[in-house]
Amino acid sequence: MDIKIFMVSFILTSLIFTLLYIPTHLAKPLTPFRQTKASILPGDPYPVTFAYLISASKGDVGRLTRVLRALYHPGNYYLIHMDYGAPESEHEEVAKFVSSEPVFEQVGNVWIVGKPNLVTYRGPTMLATTLHAISMLLRVAKWDWFINLSASDYPLVTQDDLIHAFSALPKDLNFIQHSSHLGWKLNKRGKPIIMDPALHSRNKSEIWGVIKQRTLPTAFKLYTGSAWTILSRSFAEYSIVGWDNLPRTLLLYYTNFVSSPEGYFQTLICNSHDYRNTTVNHDLHYITWDTPPKQHPRSLGLKDYRRMLLSYRPFARKFKQNDPVLNKIDRELLRRRRDGFAYGGWCLKDGKGNNDSCSSELEIENFGVLRPGSGGRRLKTLMAKLLSAQNFSKRQCRP
Repeated sequence: MDIKIFMVSFILTSLIFTLLYIPTHLAKPLTPFRQTKASILPGDPYPVTFAYLISASKGDVGRLTRVLRALYHPGNYYLIHMDYGAPESEHEEVAKFVSSEPVFEQVGNVWIVGKPNLVTYRGPTMLATTLHAISMLLRVAKWDWFINLSASDYPLVTQDDLIHAFSALPKDLNFIQHSSHLGWKLNKRGKPIIMDPALHSRNKSEIWGVIKQRTLPTAFKLYTGSAWTILSRSFAEYSIVGWDNLPRTLLLYYTNFVSSPEGYFQTLICNSHDYRNTTVNHDLHYITWDTPPKQHPRSLGLKDYRRMLLSYRPFARKFKQNDPVLNKIDRELLRRRRDGFAYGGWCLKDGKGNNDSCSSELEIENFGVLRPGSGGRRLKTLMAKLLSAQNFSKRQCRP
């Protein structure tokens, strides 16, 4: 009798354990992105590494593939987000491009978000996509700075130039253009309450506002600036898993804020005691606006080339697809041939600098080699100016 009771108890206990275990086991998230094969290359051969988010929307496939080739470097990491609203054929075209490039497969550092977000222009879904990307990149790779770009951006320096210039900098610096003087934005951004339909709908539509407005916050001070940033890994981690409640409080507040990507990181870092003194008040982008400024910046062309070069900035936006100025940038600044990669030490062939071979197979012996050029020197000059005593501390998070 005792044996029967024991067996019944054992079976019931086992059944309960199984029922408890199976849901827990199945609840483990699947890989949230399509990734290439694991890297077979040696780890950490470069002094600093960057993690890129490249965002694209409907009609951006051509621009996306071009900017990815211009930005690519085996020492960095690249996450592509194609808006959920883009046609399925474009999602498939991007996936085919990534999977068919031999170097991407060999290195294993280019990924595509497998469950993309529906993104509304000027809505908080743009910010949510950026935070989503940061969390994914923190999970899968070791890197020093996070950079968000769109398919309409383009680099003005090679990645060897960028790595070389950043290798001399403290890794806690955050390049976030910011200001506490909101001006017209107080009434147009700070007080209106908006709703982004993409938060609850799969149908693309514009943001809409409510009649009643809110007062300006008193628990924290609002800051505004550029949506394009370069964030340190430490601050990126704080934004996702902050040890105080400020990141979550601000995320809830900015859910109903017009153009939240232009204020969230600025307000977060400038209200944080730990990070407010790590800000470099610059977005490292060359951008021009009409007078008076319109909703979007001007599209850059050949007439802007000299000013872009003299700005010493590593990125510029925005560009129309296949604008002739991009060919000039490829030829004179990036030394990139059609459908190839930008010049870099990683793709040298017999020391002659011919990067044609990089499109077929990575030369392992060159992995870790840097060949910075004039772009690196220009960028280091800009960094020295931004971090000089008269500029750095005086422009940090002013009240």
